[in-house]
Amino acid sequence: MDFTFTEEQQAAAEAARGVFAGVAPDGVPSPALTRGAVADSFDRALWDRLAAADLLSLLLDEESGGSGLDAVALCLVLRESAKVLARVPLLEHSAALAAVQAYGGPESRSALLARAGRGEVVLTVAANGRTGHDPAELAVTARLENADDADAGTDSTSDTGTGSAPGAATDSAPDPGTDSAPSGSGSGSGNSAGGTGGGTWVLEGVQTAVPWAYDADFILVPARTGDDRSVLALVPREHRGVVLAEQISTTGERLGELRLESARIPARDVITADGAWERLRSLLATGTCALALGLGERVLRMTGDYTSKREQFGHPIASFQAVAVQTADRYIDLRAMEVTLWQAAWRIASGAPGALPASGDVAVAKIWASDGVRRIVQTAQHLHGGFGADVDYPLHRYHAWAKHLELSLGPAAAHEEALGDLLAAHPLG
Repeated sequence: MDFTFTEEQQAAAEAARGVFAGVAPDGVPSPALTRGAVADSFDRALWDRLAAADLLSLLLDEESGGSGLDAVALCLVLRESAKVLARVPLLEHSAALAAVQAYGGPESRSALLARAGRGEVVLTVAANGRTGHDPAELAVTARLENADDADAGTDSTSDTGTGSAPGAATDSAPDPGTDSAPSGSGSGSGNSAGGTGGGTWVLEGVQTAVPWAYDADFILVPARTGDDRSVLALVPREHRGVVLAEQISTTGERLGELRLESARIPARDVITADGAWERLRSLLATGTCALALGLGERVLRMTGDYTSKREQFGHPIASFQAVAVQTADRYIDLRAMEVTLWQAAWRIASGAPGALPASGDVAVAKIWASDGVRRIVQTAQHLHGGFGADVDYPLHRYHAWAKHLELSLGPAAAHEEALGDLLAAHPLG
């Protein structure tokens, strides 16, 4: 069996290394010294460089101006981004684009994909639910009004939005000629993947800790229908019934609590295809595991460099058995994180059958990433001693990002329970 990456995948990773080579992890104020967000927006200059290198459109097909690559290539790029703590919505943007391309209606695809692939439109995903611990699709309800009902309610809801929404907006999605339109003009006939005929979906609920919510033009929101189906709605950030409240992550980055108060979304901008949310969720989880791997690799390298230079009793502390054993254990963590990541990414990319559904491989990757990245940064802090807490040294930033990734992935015990349920439902042998 050949476990090497393809030439195209390796080229994507090489391009990413070139783009991220000049990025400093301490390019913004330390979250330990900053009240509130460390910056008002993500790194727009880096975003433009990623777009110029065609790294924002990796998963798009050639018709949409993309490279036609897969989840493995995306994870290779994400791995490199985490090594420098790149402050860009690369994972969320790419995953949302993949979902729209695979399951969205023709109007949404034609109006959104190419422009988002060039970085002109920014997407994010609301995937943390109401509390961060409950399923995201259960945090928002979606109710379909038919075209007649939508027309009847036009007069009472055509005024501009109020409250703490980011800006004035109307009930209908922006015109496709503007910089933030997800779909074509007109009502659109929709299809089985990108919407159910005409009409409007009405969304109610709360999603917490939405990454880059204040910077995105559209937020892809999972929701639950009355007949217990999951849908994905492309929600404009500036839209009537959409309210954002600021939250701050452990990294010091600005998150948003998204409140949907009878937000009305045209059916053409709602993905109703079976399996769309499940695939998006798996890609987001696997991408987060790739971020954890890249961060862990950089932290272990920093630890090796420091312990090789720091001397006690006339010898580098790296030569002490107690130090060597701890770093060896963390190296084992990294290798386990890596092999389980590529297994999960390959299952998502290839659709290959297995003894368990692909969600089983994703669960295993999450188990190792969640526990592994925590153990790596804890060992690094311990071996650095007081130097690791120095805010002029970047290790504390990696620790904060690692904690954010760990919380995003959720506890390993929860994934072990999910894996147990899969094993019970799909007995081996």
